[in-house]
Amino acid sequence: MSHRPRTALPQGFLTPRTLTRRHKRRAVKSCALLLAPLSVGLAACGTGNSSGDPLASAPYDATDAVSVSTRADATDVDPNQPLKVTSRNGDTLTDVTAADASGRVVPGELSADGKSWHSTGPLAAGAHYTLDVGTENQDGAPGRRTMDFRTRPASKHLNVKLGPQNGTYGVGMPLTAELSRPVKERRQRELVERALKVDSQPRVEGSWHWVDSKKLHYRPRSYWPAHATITLRSSLKGLKIRKGLYGGKAKPVRMKTGDRIVAVADASSLRMTVKKNGRTIHTMPITTGKAGYETRNGIKVILTKEPYVRMTSASIGASDFYDLGVHWATRLTDSGEYVHGAPWSVGSQGVSNTSHGCTGMSSENAKWFFNTVREGDIVQHVNTAGEKMAPFGNGFGDWNMDWKEWRAGSAVDHGRPVGNGAADAARLRPQV
Repeated sequence: MSHRPRTALPQGFLTPRTLTRRHKRRAVKSCALLLAPLSVGLAACGTGNSSGDPLASAPYDATDAVSVSTRADATDVDPNQPLKVTSRNGDTLTDVTAADASGRVVPGELSADGKSWHSTGPLAAGAHYTLDVGTENQDGAPGRRTMDFRTRPASKHLNVKLGPQNGTYGVGMPLTAELSRPVKERRQRELVERALKVDSQPRVEGSWHWVDSKKLHYRPRSYWPAHATITLRSSLKGLKIRKGLYGGKAKPVRMKTGDRIVAVADASSLRMTVKKNGRTIHTMPITTGKAGYETRNGIKVILTKEPYVRMTSASIGASDFYDLGVHWATRLTDSGEYVHGAPWSVGSQGVSNTSHGCTGMSSENAKWFFNTVREGDIVQHVNTAGEKMAPFGNGFGDWNMDWKEWRAGSAVDHGRPVGNGAADAARLRPQV
């Protein structure tokens, strides 16, 4: 009977010292053959099982030597109940592995006398398991029992929506995970976070941060490398989160990054400098928010690109009336900050700040910017009189939080309750 190879050893396996003692006992038995007549010694060097050496034999069928708390091929095993394995007929359990179809191994503990084993962690709900048990009889011969069973499906699921959608983005785009139910307890958060797997080629240092009890963001210490490939998947399916709640399915994400595009808009010099992979490719005059409507300072991630947007004074409660159709609009915040064409303020661009919070430029420059950047690229405003861009609640301000504080929002990196709560959502209306 073949058995599955092991890629991980659950708690409860015999220690190397214990195995060494057994090998020594077998070695003594083998040495006894040397004291026998020469003809016996020669027979011991032969092939096959004629030597009587139990280690030279194929494992015996240990079905009758092992008792399991569930029947083979069962389809309704309660995942909340521990899995138990007990030896019969005086045989000893040498190893026990219970793993689901995705390779997740159930932790377990083997008794000191090797007569019983029980799981120490919960089984996944709605999962197919293979139980592989190794035994040893009183003569030292190895045996094995392998059986399959399926656990009962869960009635309540913790579903997770991963983002962004598959595609190519700028180097500032964070990964996101939105949960269908709140998770507040630290141990539960750690379980969720460990099940959200991020792989980046080339590799980067990164961390999850709990925005609130239902939302997580993941970002590297610095921007993603240009032309990287990032995959995000969830292994939450079937995992017990808390009593009655198990992880659900999630669609994986495959994200690539393009060139490193970073635009710096200086409200003091009234110029925007755009760099591609560290090289300046364009500098243009701009205007930003005037007194009372100051543009936010800080790093912003491009959210969308909209060829045409209608902007009105009513949308932000401005006292001076306007109702304008705006072309080549690149959105930076949920509250309505854009980089866009502003032909009516060309005379002020490079001279003074006259907008209601947006970054205005000529139609020609706005079209060039629109066609150059993509979602996830970086726009950083400096030297404005506005408030600092919030990390959360108004688009992707993740990069405005320093790395130490960001990591403090991880349940895995730090053993304490985490999550600072999302900032109050700003108005979802455009500004000019």
